[in-house]
Amino acid sequence: MISTNRLKSVDFYRKIPRDLTEASLSGAGLSIIAALAMMFLFGMELNDYLKVSTSTSVVVDKSSDGEFLRIEFNLSFPALSCEFASLDVSDVLGTNRLNITKTIRKYSIDAFLNPTGSEFHPGPLPVIKHGDEIDEGNGEGSFSLSADNFDRFSHQYPVMVVNFYAPWCYWSNRLKPSWEKAATIIRERYDPELDGRIIMGKVDCTQDSELCRRNHIQGYPSIRIFRKGSDVRQDHGHHDHESYYGDRDTESLVATMESLVAPVPLESHKLALEDKSDNKTDNKRPAPLTGGCRIEGFVRVKKVPGNIVVSARSGAHSFDASQMNMSHAISHFSFGNKISPKVLHEVKRVTPYLGGSIDRLNGRSYISRHGDAHANVTIEHYLQVVKTEVITRRTSGGKNKLVEEYEYTAHSSLVHSIHIPVVKFHFELSPMQVLVTENPKSFSHFITNVCAIIGGIFTVAGILDSLLHNAIRAAKKIELGKNF
Repeated sequence: MISTNRLKSVDFYRKIPRDLTEASLSGAGLSIIAALAMMFLFGMELNDYLKVSTSTSVVVDKSSDGEFLRIEFNLSFPALSCEFASLDVSDVLGTNRLNITKTIRKYSIDAFLNPTGSEFHPGPLPVIKHGDEIDEGNGEGSFSLSADNFDRFSHQYPVMVVNFYAPWCYWSNRLKPSWEKAATIIRERYDPELDGRIIMGKVDCTQDSELCRRNHIQGYPSIRIFRKGSDVRQDHGHHDHESYYGDRDTESLVATMESLVAPVPLESHKLALEDKSDNKTDNKRPAPLTGGCRIEGFVRVKKVPGNIVVSARSGAHSFDASQMNMSHAISHFSFGNKISPKVLHEVKRVTPYLGGSIDRLNGRSYISRHGDAHANVTIEHYLQVVKTEVITRRTSGGKNKLVEEYEYTAHSSLVHSIHIPVVKFHFELSPMQVLVTENPKSFSHFITNVCAIIGGIFTVAGILDSLLHNAIRAAKKIELGKNF
């Protein structure tokens, strides 16, 4: 058996009898200073333990989200009609998708970017058939309209069908013979003075540009159908008009005019607010109320350099480049899946500097004014995209991929071009990605540091107290020796 005395011999913390200890004022002051130092250093250590520590590295992009990238956008064009607005995607591998409609929506807007109606549905555009007639210059069957007589004719006739054209336009010249022949036939069948239910007219947009702009004409030829409605007092005698997208041969034009005349009573010239004909076709749709368009939605592109192009496009219309204005405002433009506010808040916790360039173009406007100095202006945006992946270790299972986000830089320029102006977003993805990893902190390491702080300060304070006590005792002995 090991005796009690032998066990006491290994005691590291031997006790000093209480009657041999002595409290001093210097020791009390030093103890207070030591306690304050312990609390301060403990607070510093706790703050460091709770602070998020990350490491950043640049690695080759090994994305787990496939070879396609989602691009979301919300773009407003105050001077581009939804009737012709087209969004195209192309890339360096040869991909070329024109007039994407499946994943985007269009809304007519006014010059102040305010919506003027519900979603614009362009519908399928069939291949338009043109007539084989040759313009022999044998007279004109349609009435020439201008700003001086346009309102008077629209008030007078229940149905007015107008061809807005440009003499230099190829499609306008192809339509002209069939249009004039059809107008002659309709004039003979429905005499404007005796019958008075329908009239076919034409407007030269090179001569009456303001009249064409007032009716939001951006492509030539544009055939518009004006009906006199019940809102005579409110809207100058005619209500919202329609655009005709049907075939342009004489037979089709005459058939369309017949269907427009059919529901209008002959004897009283009653208002033709609605087309009640039984032989309705899909070649008429409401014309844009205003000349602007908002395009929103998303596209999926390959992760290679490419372009998103917004332009005026039509297979049967021409456009005057000097009259096209591609001014636009960007409400949203981002790459990758949308990040929820909760996840974005967590990202900010790990890396506060992230997230500032996810939507770099948000709120920016690019305005090109009318005039010769601002004609034929193409607006280009150069976007360089970098992927950032954030990994956190908050879960009990170890690593947890928090989010994959794409940030980009943007540089924009206005370029004069001899072609039809467009808006181009040129994007290029970096082959590298930024990897941000949250570094774990050991609780045992925190406890060890706390113990080291307490023990170290306690030990140092004890040594200082002993030195100070001995110095005071020595000083007192010297003083006593001098007195004797």
